[in-house]
Amino acid sequence: MGTIQPLDRIAIELGPFTIYWYGIIIGMGILVGWLLATKESKKLGLPQDIISDMLLWAIPISIISARTYYVIFEWDYYSQYPGEIIAIWEGGIAIHGALIGATLTAVIFAKRRGISFWKLADIVAPSIILGQAIGRWGNFMNQEAHGTEVTRSFLENLNLPKFIINQMYIDGAYYHPTFLYESLWNIAGFVILIILRKFQPKRGELFLLYVSWYSIGRFFVEGLRTDSLMLTDSLRIAQVISLVLIGVSIFLIWFRRSKDYAKYRYAEG
Repeated sequence: MGTIQPLDRIAIELGPFTIYWYGIIIGMGILVGWLLATKESKKLGLPQDIISDMLLWAIPISIISARTYYVIFEWDYYSQYPGEIIAIWEGGIAIHGALIGATLTAVIFAKRRGISFWKLADIVAPSIILGQAIGRWGNFMNQEAHGTEVTRSFLENLNLPKFIINQMYIDGAYYHPTFLYESLWNIAGFVILIILRKFQPKRGELFLLYVSWYSIGRFFVEGLRTDSLMLTDSLRIAQVISLVLIGVSIFLIWFRRSKDYAKYRYAEG
């Protein structure tokens, strides 16, 4: 077997400016999500620019909160090198931090605009999980967020395309393509949410189902990864957060129904 060359992380080089595939793919995920959510919000009679206005705040806040989350749990390192805290271009962001920041932004935004947060959250839920599915391919191009070591035959038995198998060859070994596992799980979640939306669930439940679905997949995929943020030597932070989110989302569905807080269905009101 000849030397396996990884795919080039760089998409475009213009003099001193370098554009990486990671950024392009993340941007594609945001763009596709924005288009879908904007179309759906118009269909439900919301102001034309409601999604764009929200994203103007949610995107930068999500990036900051994703970095902050990562730095907090890696404080032993960053306390020694505080100058690197802002060096986000060197890597080190956490999706749970981004989701926390985006959700808090949406709550405040919805209140200021006089719109139900739950209605807004239901509209964007399919867009979020599809954007996450696309974004994971940025990790693929960077050869990061992979799982534990496997053999080439293991990957071939999954009937994966050769370019994926070759990209999982990192520093002399093959690894679980956990980016792919999570991406496929999220695509399945997107399809399920779109189908459930047609049955007009109670307001807020589409978003809470997204939280549950994503968290279940993330819990199992995280168990295979080698780059997890750790709470203890054996306890992964993302798995703990996932379990909490599963419990909270199921509780909120039950609580809102039992207290009759979920009065409207998806397209009502």
